[in-house]
Amino acid sequence: MTRLRPLIANSTRCIRHLSDYKIPANSVVSEEEVRRATQYCTNLLQQYDHPSYILSAFLPPSLRPAHLAIRAFNLELVRIPDASPSPQVRSMRYQFWRETITSAFALRPAAQPVAILLASILASHQHHHHPSPSQPPATLSKSRFLRLISAREKHSTNAPYPTLASLEQYAENTYSTLLYLTLSALPLHSVTADHVASHIGKASGIAAVLRGVPLLAFPPPPNHHSNDAGLGPQQQRRQQQGAVTLPLDVMAECGVREEDVLRQGAQAPGLRDAVFKVATRASDHLITARGMVRSIREGRDVEHGFEHEGEEGHVYSDNTEGGEYDVGREGEGEGKVDKGGHKQREEVERAFGVFMPAVATSLWLKRLEGVDFDIFNEGLRRRDWRLPWKAWWAFRRRMF
Repeated sequence: MTRLRPLIANSTRCIRHLSDYKIPANSVVSEEEVRRATQYCTNLLQQYDHPSYILSAFLPPSLRPAHLAIRAFNLELVRIPDASPSPQVRSMRYQFWRETITSAFALRPAAQPVAILLASILASHQHHHHPSPSQPPATLSKSRFLRLISAREKHSTNAPYPTLASLEQYAENTYSTLLYLTLSALPLHSVTADHVASHIGKASGIAAVLRGVPLLAFPPPPNHHSNDAGLGPQQQRRQQQGAVTLPLDVMAECGVREEDVLRQGAQAPGLRDAVFKVATRASDHLITARGMVRSIREGRDVEHGFEHEGEEGHVYSDNTEGGEYDVGREGEGEGKVDKGGHKQREEVERAFGVFMPAVATSLWLKRLEGVDFDIFNEGLRRRDWRLPWKAWWAFRRRMF
């Protein structure tokens, strides 16, 4: 416990000094602007995404500004449906963020804290990093930011997911994409790291949807300071009604009806079975990611390929970061396999701090199991005081 205290203290301080990194002399934003933007983004994480705030302590200091900007950007998107129930206003705000990302990548950021911090990071990447076979530059993909906006907008109406597979696709386009962006800022462009991150992101995204079930089924009173005064009474009533976002195929299989959930809450027939089935899929992704990391550390081949390899953002050369990547192919010599296996271990070691959301997701899923999959249990919405300790132990062992 004595060793843990400095880490816990560091986890509450590490983001506060992110603006200490050097701003290029020709940057379009000042150090004071970056300082204020950093504080704004830090406050967002502390209030709305405390696990990410805590887990930033396990990232390399050079990566923390990008991690903060990426996570704060995600929170800005997450808050849009609550702040603007009107479909027209929501559409305008998502479009604002598309334009904001485009201007930030052009190093002409809007007067918005996330955009300012992001532009300063992009300018820093351009100023400090130079391509080389052994150390490619840190890069952030504009298309991934735009994909995240589109995924958030598509699901902003809280419509149920048609299938469990469609829920997985949502998690891939949101939470996995957050991890891909963070890895690219490390920088690390690796099929191994992306493959592990894909499974962790899917687990985290599925768990996030489960956490949101009670809040969406029984939404709080509307924000009277929103811009929806022009809505008619019928539209307002419809917006105040609850929604059940569990996959429809799982609900049908378990005999769950939306009206029963909205009337009976936790007592709805079949609800715990449905939650168990969805949570099991999240747990399966964590088990897969954990098994991959263990296999790579032990020098064994991963038993399945990366399903997204070849898609946009997931095209890898055989000489990624200066070494042979593909290992264990039929007909290859032992020396090449050893070289590739060593490279995979190095990549997992470098990326492990980015994988740490797996710890928070695993902890929450275990708490859900501990209350017999009662998704309405109040304890599931409290912060887990064990996270710093569990994260420290996982990071030390390099196993989540």
